[in-house]
Amino acid sequence: MTMAESTLEAVFSYHNLVHAVAGAAGSVTAMTIFFPLETARTRLQIDETRRAQHTPEILAEIAREEGMESLYRGWFPVITSVCCSNFVYFYTFRCIRAVCVNTLRNKAALKDLVIGMVAGVINVLMTTPLWVVNMRLKLQGARFQTQHFREDKHPFYHGIWDALTRILRDEGVQGLWGGTMSSLVLVSNPAIHFMIYEAIKRYMNRFASGRELSGLQYFFCGAIAKMVATLITYPLQIVQSKLRYGKEEELQQYRNHLGRISAVIRHILQVQGASGLYKGLEAKLLQTVFTAALMFLTYEKIAAFIFKLMRAQ
Repeated sequence: MTMAESTLEAVFSYHNLVHAVAGAAGSVTAMTIFFPLETARTRLQIDETRRAQHTPEILAEIAREEGMESLYRGWFPVITSVCCSNFVYFYTFRCIRAVCVNTLRNKAALKDLVIGMVAGVINVLMTTPLWVVNMRLKLQGARFQTQHFREDKHPFYHGIWDALTRILRDEGVQGLWGGTMSSLVLVSNPAIHFMIYEAIKRYMNRFASGRELSGLQYFFCGAIAKMVATLITYPLQIVQSKLRYGKEEELQQYRNHLGRISAVIRHILQVQGASGLYKGLEAKLLQTVFTAALMFLTYEKIAAFIFKLMRAQ
């Protein structure tokens, strides 16, 4: 078998596909269960005038103002984005890992970090338009407390495809890839997440004596890894959300990505102070830690179940 054939076999394998499907299924399950936390996080990041409160108070306020169904507004486009994004990420991560199996053998954590960042870049470039659309649809009909957002709203979109075509027509390619630069910087988040997750899992496997880790242990690994990654990268996540929504007044004078990122950061510091860069952190930690923990638990169990079925045949 030639090197090209072995590379293709490593890339297009059932093993990679199983991990991608399990990762996508796990992410959809977890995001659906904890979606109201995502709603609270988004409102706090975008709506500058809304007072930062504990997550249950924010959820109660939104439900009181807009109805209980508003807590799940935009669920379908978010789930579509999450499913596609995690399928691409898990498949790419496993592909690169399989191809680079003999690289950095004695530096597993560094290897996972590098592979995670490469997979993250590919994922961002492929799925950013979906994330832009889901941000717009998720905030459609929201009762903003910030006057600017109440007066300058996006048009009403009738679903994912309508939003994609209208944003492309009205705002051009730049509109669909809004926040790409901040997203590329943020590939460090899933990369750090994967690196820490794999490191904790390897450490716990040393004491498992060949037994598979329990569901609680997988949950713990995913939760700790995501909490660390979120704390490191949260300010850029706020910038990313604002760029994807695309209604910040300060953005109009900038055409390049770095100028737009710096403009958003300066605006947050001027209006809200340094604490504005961490507004909504509690809701984000609750949402992302529980979602990631449940996602990895579901992912590991689905992957193990499928591989067991394949071995039985």
